[in-house]
Amino acid sequence: MFPTLAYDNSRHAMLERALAAGSLTPVFQPVVRVDTLEVVAHEGLSRCTFMPGNFSILDLLDLARMEGRLVDVELHAARTICRAFGNYQDDGRLLVNLSAHAILQDTLRPGDVLAALTDSGLDPARVTIEVTERDVVENPARLAHALGYLRAHGIRIALDDFGNGHSNFELWNEIHPDVVKIDRYLVHGISRSAGRLAIVRSLCQVAETLGTDLVGEGVEDPADLRVLRDLGVPYVQGYLIGHPAREPAREASAEAQLLLRTPSVSVLPRPRGPVTQRPTQVSHLLMDAPSVHPRQTNEEVMALFVDYPELHAVAVVKDGHPIGLVNRRLMNERMAQPFARELLARKSCTALMNSAPLVCDEQRSLESLADVLRGEDQRYLADGFIVTSNGHYRGLGTGEALVRRVSELRIDAARHANPLTFLPGNIPTTEHLERLLEGAERFAVVHVDLTDFKPFNDHYGYSRGDEMIRLLSGLLSEHVDPSLDFVGHIGGDDFVVLFQSLDWEARCLRVIDAFNARSPQLFDEEDIAQGGLRGKDRRGEPQFFPLTAVVMGAVELSPPLPQRAQSIAMLAARAKRRAKRDSTGLHITSRVTEATG
Repeated sequence: MFPTLAYDNSRHAMLERALAAGSLTPVFQPVVRVDTLEVVAHEGLSRCTFMPGNFSILDLLDLARMEGRLVDVELHAARTICRAFGNYQDDGRLLVNLSAHAILQDTLRPGDVLAALTDSGLDPARVTIEVTERDVVENPARLAHALGYLRAHGIRIALDDFGNGHSNFELWNEIHPDVVKIDRYLVHGISRSAGRLAIVRSLCQVAETLGTDLVGEGVEDPADLRVLRDLGVPYVQGYLIGHPAREPAREASAEAQLLLRTPSVSVLPRPRGPVTQRPTQVSHLLMDAPSVHPRQTNEEVMALFVDYPELHAVAVVKDGHPIGLVNRRLMNERMAQPFARELLARKSCTALMNSAPLVCDEQRSLESLADVLRGEDQRYLADGFIVTSNGHYRGLGTGEALVRRVSELRIDAARHANPLTFLPGNIPTTEHLERLLEGAERFAVVHVDLTDFKPFNDHYGYSRGDEMIRLLSGLLSEHVDPSLDFVGHIGGDDFVVLFQSLDWEARCLRVIDAFNARSPQLFDEEDIAQGGLRGKDRRGEPQFFPLTAVVMGAVELSPPLPQRAQSIAMLAARAKRRAKRDSTGLHITSRVTEATG
């Protein structure tokens, strides 16, 4: 577990050396307030100077725990850190790590902890204890009671590493910390993870309700820092803010200062799949329905339909497993034919069953049935389908309910993410536009469209039309800055780009040039040679249409910004129509005066 030490294999001797004066070197990492860039606190950390470099303070704490000396080592580290911090002329707070395990030791009195923190003369009102816990706290109420004594003397309490390990909502609720530090697991990559974003956003709501300050730990990525700022996390800490150093830092790193002073609204990550609250499994379409055995006759099945008038079909089940489906309408039609009753009534119901029905496990996703909806065999619309659990019969579902639910799911998905390009749809595009308006900084809204796309689609077919839309989608995504600019696909060949990049106009022109250079590859050589294709206009009249090109209408906005997103979208659409009419690649409707008029 621990590095091999050639000169000393004695754990006891190692711990005694660790507890000697000068054995630990204190270092301090700054905590910065996001809105003011002020360094408000420093976390005190320890480095083992008496051991090889690959032996960390965590190794020492693990060793101390094994030897029953954890309290001694933690208090020694706390004294060393507090003594060093008191020597610097700094009016910020000091964060000191103490484990819940050590605080709850019967041999340790709260006064001993207070003495370790203040013997050097440090004002207890400047100290915050970071409660760390690598084990489960079995009695949070007892921990809260032990911390109460320290609180009474002005010491604040922080809950460390929330979102990882054993820091949890029970601890938060019981000890009522002044500060909760969001673990680096949730912070690192939050700009790329919709899941982390959702969790941290929820933590912000909880913290606001409970009056707790949040600190984002482990900040290393500039994009992550921007997201934390936009979420309203008030304090941050990490290598991007400042590395641990022997002397407390007076200010955040130059890179962090530049990032936090640059006004921009982060582009938040979105879920990969459709965002919907609707049920998405086959089990949600399950209806209880009786079944019949293969030995039962058609006459018995007809009697069953009489008893259950709402039943559209009945499953034929053998040994618990479905082997076919009898459709009510088809059976009635067949039995109504001349002499059918005399010939078929007493025969097995298998004679009139569909032996290859649609069978779905109850856990199957409804979206996976999309291929079934597109298939040539459309009998499921009348027959419905059989629902099973691990192969055993559970009940039936109707084709009507399946079509309705899948359609609802697709409508929901299209509103949030376009199914062709997987870009955000109308709802997230509007949400981001509203966030930009709230940010009150300059930005541009660009409405992107294709000229004469319908004749192209009619002439070459939907497959090649989809290929052209994906080409445009790829070029837009390629030429924006993903950390600043938002690309939305609002339907068909219409896109909206919300730019914060200062060179947005040049990016638009590059997209236009790239599309116009590559899109001719989607036309036949004959049409390329004549510069377009022949088709029919919307009235059905023959017409010649030039090669499809990109047009963009832009609205450039500067503070003070309008309050309504809808008026800006209308202006961008109007500018796009102007670009289409004048055959210009990019038309810019400039300035906020037009947006507010």
